[in-house]
Amino acid sequence: MTLSQSTINKIIHQQILVGDLSTDELSKFCQIANLAYRSGNPIINDQDYDFIYLAELKERDPNNSLLKTVEPEGQDFSEEKSLLPEAMLSTDKAYSWNEVSKWLGRLEKSANEINLAIQDIQIKATPKLDGFAGYDDGNHLYTRGDGKKGSDITRVFSRGLKVYNDSERGQGAGEIVVKKSYFDKYLADSFEYPRNFQASLIKEKELDDKAKQAIAKKAALFVPFSELPTWSGNISNLITQFDTIVQEVLQTVDFDVDGVVFETVNDVLKDHMGANRKFHRWQIAFKENKDKAQVKVLSVTPQVGRTGKITPVAELEPTLLSGARIVRATGHHYGLVKEQGLGAGSVIELTRSGLVIPKINQVLKSAPVDIPALCPSCGEILHWESDFLMCANHTDCPAQVIGKMEYFFKILANNDGFGIATIEKLYEKNIRKVSQIYALNVDDLSGMGFGEKTSTNLIAQLHRSHSEQVEDWRFLAAFGVSRMGLGNCENLLKNYPIDEIFSLSLEKISSIDGFAELTAELIIKGLKSIYDEFELLNNYQFNLETTALQKETVTLTHALFGKKVVFTGKMQGSRDEMKRHAKSIGINVLNSVSAKTDYLIIGEKVGKNKIQSANKFGVNILAEESYLSMIEE
Repeated sequence: MTLSQSTINKIIHQQILVGDLSTDELSKFCQIANLAYRSGNPIINDQDYDFIYLAELKERDPNNSLLKTVEPEGQDFSEEKSLLPEAMLSTDKAYSWNEVSKWLGRLEKSANEINLAIQDIQIKATPKLDGFAGYDDGNHLYTRGDGKKGSDITRVFSRGLKVYNDSERGQGAGEIVVKKSYFDKYLADSFEYPRNFQASLIKEKELDDKAKQAIAKKAALFVPFSELPTWSGNISNLITQFDTIVQEVLQTVDFDVDGVVFETVNDVLKDHMGANRKFHRWQIAFKENKDKAQVKVLSVTPQVGRTGKITPVAELEPTLLSGARIVRATGHHYGLVKEQGLGAGSVIELTRSGLVIPKINQVLKSAPVDIPALCPSCGEILHWESDFLMCANHTDCPAQVIGKMEYFFKILANNDGFGIATIEKLYEKNIRKVSQIYALNVDDLSGMGFGEKTSTNLIAQLHRSHSEQVEDWRFLAAFGVSRMGLGNCENLLKNYPIDEIFSLSLEKISSIDGFAELTAELIIKGLKSIYDEFELLNNYQFNLETTALQKETVTLTHALFGKKVVFTGKMQGSRDEMKRHAKSIGINVLNSVSAKTDYLIIGEKVGKNKIQSANKFGVNILAEESYLSMIEE
């Protein structure tokens, strides 16, 4: 799908809110905003992109390609792409200490797997520059491109650009940046963002006088990451001094910085953790939105969710926060309303730290509260479950029925058009279940008041949703069973195929790692409640990608079982496929050569660095053919 310029402008100016966008519209806007940013012409600020749009996309569609692949450079770089000397991945992001703590937990878990003592894990922290990423091999400078191939922009060095600290070229990855103090004094009147100016240095057109002057004064520079100021310490140091470290690192350079990069420096741990298609798992960038405001609450409105939970929504005096106009925020639950006095006239501390929906940090001034006794959607008497106010009318409460149907299409994430407005209109026409929606045709929808084109498009999207392949665990999660989010559904289907789960006993589910007995009881109850609907939808033969069942441990006898190997060079087949196959037969696949590596498997056009490292550490070198022979023995 495409977005019109009018729609894009309305999203930018928040005339269309993120919650009103379909997943496809949100994904497309993120792509457009990202390309604009990469090409040096941002349409929204970096904070809004991270904290509003990308965070919402991650919540709705965690497997979206934008979240799984390195962001491409802007469209203005039209030169032929060249293979980078070394892959340049993006950096995973954390927006709270809790997320950083989880990353440290993954470091510790990986260290235990290779018998590395926790106290021996070394961490370094560097400022996260907000510039143009590039790779300098000493002869050429490339943009990051898609992480594998980039555009040759060596011309910037021919134009006089220097390396930070007057150091030598050829130091690998880094960023082209401009000094913040210089930009504010000499360039801010001509360029909206430093990103706009940085892009002007790179493009093929002749430099203007402002760019030439900035280069001559060494205000515009290429900064290799290896030259950045660094904090070093262990995990214990980081935990006890986190806030201080972040503040100190952010002040170490006179460049635009939008976070702090933390990474382990233990090579053996980095090899073991490796990377996915987008990020190195041994590295994370902490980005914090510190903007806060004291805001008056105008009213508190109860909102009914698909599970019957009643959420208090605070309507606020319009407040500008991080460049966005905020008019409402969630109050989390009615236990907080009672405890802190969240009501009309109260004053709250509001922040947008890492969240799409603005967060109420605390109530600064209490006010009388209004606790609803009846469900605002169906009128049923509400009851308390711990801190939560609940409506038990799960089958006939309009808000819950509508919420469940909308949730199905939102989680399925392979369709467009079935947002809240469409679902509400269908509900008005006595549609109460997702299976009833799939039974509709174009004439049915036209008869309900949908336009002819809209009706045709909606039916096409229904067909798309069951013909395009979707993971079986995502399909199961879309039914909204309690305790059956995406992760638990995948875990369950790693142990039992989807056509067997409805007959599983309490003992079988609770025996799965991660499922306590109480969770198992709720899952069995929930599966029973959706069985009929599941069977009806199953008739549409959804194109489900089956989760591979966990296999019992088998003893493999080939010569490379348990060995640590690195693949390099151009292989006869897909190198990624070779890696996946190697892992499936008990081989430990690493990304770089170290003293712990047993074999370097080489194809054609092998880089000299890998060969030199193998010789340095005494690693056995195998040609692709010899490797294949060994695993077939």
